[in-house]
Amino acid sequence: MKRSASAVWQGSLREGAGKLTTQSKTLDNTQYSFKTRFEDGVGTNPEELVAAAHAGCFTMQLSAFIGEAGFEIQSLETNCVITMENFTITNSDLTVVGKVAGLGNDQFQELVTKAEQNCPISKLLNAKISSTATLG
Repeated sequence: MKRSASAVWQGSLREGAGKLTTQSKTLDNTQYSFKTRFEDGVGTNPEELVAAAHAGCFTMQLSAFIGEAGFEIQSLETNCVITMENFTITNSDLTVVGKVAGLGNDQFQELVTKAEQNCPISKLLNAKISSTATLG
């Protein structure tokens, strides 16, 4: 499987602007710029997209592990915060709230850790990854 996205940039770093397009067209000439990355501009930025990718990937992986363990998921809600320091992504912090009938907290925590370590985006990132999990 291969997936793709493209970026087009025009102008200098601070004054220029770019557009991102994904293969699926979910992002279709979506604006990004220095202001959207380092200030409060309108549009997206690479770190926000990494956060979305990690939250989505982790949640799908957790869903697979919970299903393999024989439980039915009512809902999983994951938030991801990406931290960038000195132009390096240093942390990806996942917070998940799960509603899963019959699943105990200890087993849920084990499955969360397993998903954190095994989702493809976690394996891609060269950053400290942490997770906090709550059963609702």
